[in-house]
Amino acid sequence: MLILLGVAVIVAGFALRLNPLLVVVAAALTSGWFAGLSPLQVIAAFGKAFNENRYVSIAYLALPLVGVLERAGLRERAAAIIAGLKGVTAGRFLLSYMALRQVTAAVGLVAIAGQPQTVRPLIAPMAEAATEVHDGPPDLAARYAVRAMAAATDNIAVFFSEDVFIAMGSVLLMVGFLTSSAIVLDPIHISVWSIPTALAAFAIHGARLLLFDRRLARRLAPRTPGVIRP
Repeated sequence: MLILLGVAVIVAGFALRLNPLLVVVAAALTSGWFAGLSPLQVIAAFGKAFNENRYVSIAYLALPLVGVLERAGLRERAAAIIAGLKGVTAGRFLLSYMALRQVTAAVGLVAIAGQPQTVRPLIAPMAEAATEVHDGPPDLAARYAVRAMAAATDNIAVFFSEDVFIAMGSVLLMVGFLTSSAIVLDPIHISVWSIPTALAAFAIHGARLLLFDRRLARRLAPRTPGVIRP
C-alpha cells in the first residue's frame, strides 16, 4: 500500500500547482523508495521507459524547428506564394489540402503533416492569404474562422482516412477487441469499409468548405466593394 503514496504525491503536487516534471520525479522516487528500489534503479526505469517510447518525444522536436522557420519568415513566404495564384479561395485551397491529407493518411503517412508542423505555419496563413486576395482584407473574426476551418480540415481528413491503412493502430485495436468478443474479422475488411467513410467525409466537408467561401464573400463584400471576384 505504501507504494501508492506516489499517487498522493502527484495529487498534492498538482493541487499546489508545482512544476509537473518535479512532481512526477518526486512521485516516482517515493514509490520507488517504498518498493525497495534505489535512486539509480528509479532513474534506470525512467531511462528504459524513455528508450522504449522515444518516438513519442520525437514529435516535440518539430516545435522548436517550426518556431525557427517562422522567425525566418516561413508564414510570410507561404502567404506570398498563395497570393500569387489567381482564382484560389480559402475553401478551394483547403479542399485541395484535405484531398492530399486523406491520400497520405490512407497509406499510413499520418505524421507527415499536422497541426504544429503544417497547419499553423503553412496551411492557415496560405488560406488567410487566399481570402485576402479573393475577398479583400479579412477582419479578426474572419481570420479566426479561416484558421479554425484549416485546423478542422486537417483533423477530419486524418480521422476518417487513417483506418484505410491496414496496419494502423486503431484498426488492429478494433480487430483485437472483436476477437476477444469471439467475432473474427480480418483487418482488410475494416480497411475496405473505411474507404466509403473517407469519401463521404471528403464530400460533406468539401461542401462545407465551398459554403464557407460564400459566407466569407458575403461577410467581406460590403467592406471591399472594389474587389473583383472570378
